[in-house]
Amino acid sequence: MKLAQRRTDLTQGSLFRHLIRLALPMILGNLLQNVFNLVDMIFVGRLGPAAIAAVSISGILLTLVWTFLIGLSIGTTALVSRFFGARDYHQTKAAANQALFLGLLLSLFLGGLGILWPSPPLRLLGAEEEVVRLGAPYIQVVFGGSFALILLFLISAILRGIGDAMTPVKIWAFSSVLNIVLDPLLIFGIGPFPRLEVLGAGIATVFGQFVGLILGFVVLLRGYSYIQIDPKEFRLSGNLILRILKIAIPGSMQGFFRNVSGLILMRIVATYGTIVIAAYGIGLRILLMVMMPGWAIGSAVATLVGQNLGARQPDRAEKSGWLGTALYTGLLVGVGSLFFLFAEPVIRIFNDDPGVVRSGAAYLRTVALSYPFLAMGIIPGMALGGAGDTVTTMAVIGFSLILFQVPVALWLPKMWGLGIQGIWISIALAFVLQGVLMVLAFRLGKWKRKRV
Repeated sequence: MKLAQRRTDLTQGSLFRHLIRLALPMILGNLLQNVFNLVDMIFVGRLGPAAIAAVSISGILLTLVWTFLIGLSIGTTALVSRFFGARDYHQTKAAANQALFLGLLLSLFLGGLGILWPSPPLRLLGAEEEVVRLGAPYIQVVFGGSFALILLFLISAILRGIGDAMTPVKIWAFSSVLNIVLDPLLIFGIGPFPRLEVLGAGIATVFGQFVGLILGFVVLLRGYSYIQIDPKEFRLSGNLILRILKIAIPGSMQGFFRNVSGLILMRIVATYGTIVIAAYGIGLRILLMVMMPGWAIGSAVATLVGQNLGARQPDRAEKSGWLGTALYTGLLVGVGSLFFLFAEPVIRIFNDDPGVVRSGAAYLRTVALSYPFLAMGIIPGMALGGAGDTVTTMAVIGFSLILFQVPVALWLPKMWGLGIQGIWISIALAFVLQGVLMVLAFRLGKWKRKRV
């Protein structure tokens, strides 16, 4: 197969070189995506604390999309990389087709939920009526257009699974730039565009993702990467769908546990008022920025693990996991130190309200101390996903977030007058616990014998 032969063989040669070659484009792409997220929050922040709170709480609800999408993408990458590493290109394309079909079904389900019931979840989280008024239309637009995000994300997972890290980056880069250009035009009504405020941010996001989706399909259908998908060859495969779901369901439960924990924490934070919600929302955006390089490195590691297991080289797969963990941990030691020292100026970039700056800086300093353990939780967990072992990762995340973080977040604020600081401490402690448990699980090595 000519297209497949042009690739770099990830089962041979320097692991470090392969890791950098896969991760660096994704890091650059994620940084650009984060630039959009930061710019988006800065623009929305100019509308006031209520607007920030609306987007922040809506962002928590949007994790429902990621709850399912993360699991499906893990299952997709695991099968695609395993088949591609074994040189079974027919099964590689078949697995990609089944993943896209499942993504379409997921889009219809989540889009319907967001369009029909946007307001009740906001009220359930304790949002004030002004926040609900701003957030409900935003949710309808973003959930209604979630098909673009879901399918584009899965196309990226397919391409990364075959070792093509650069093409998804180019697509997401174009999508992000389009978002950045449209944001101020639609939020503030510049020139001929209407002033849509929070709703405008949602429309800009969906439109950019839709254009990216079109580009992604062009790449797959025209064969601009290592594989070419022909719609005429599409056949539903119950066997492959079940194999994807066997990995995806525990993978989605990871997102579910994160989502439930996030919703509970947001509900607790909401009792402290809109100012603290805004500070927490800014903190979450910063945390996403910190985690983006980790997801890039972890995605590279997952591809290396999957392809090398497919080539029956488990020791090489394990080495890639430890290499990625060491690289990301070192990075977060540096980033965490900077955030600890310059917390107030960082928060002030988004909003200069004294209350928001004070609470946001306390969050940032507390959580930054746990960043090395955050790295130890992300990379080994994604390596396990690349091997198809999502059950172990699900158990670790469920224990650290639901059974540990939530009770501690409810208990600590009442102790020694900690108040909201107790919630920030509970988040940091959960990262520590998750990192320790994930490293131990990866070290045991049972994932090396996992069949997908």
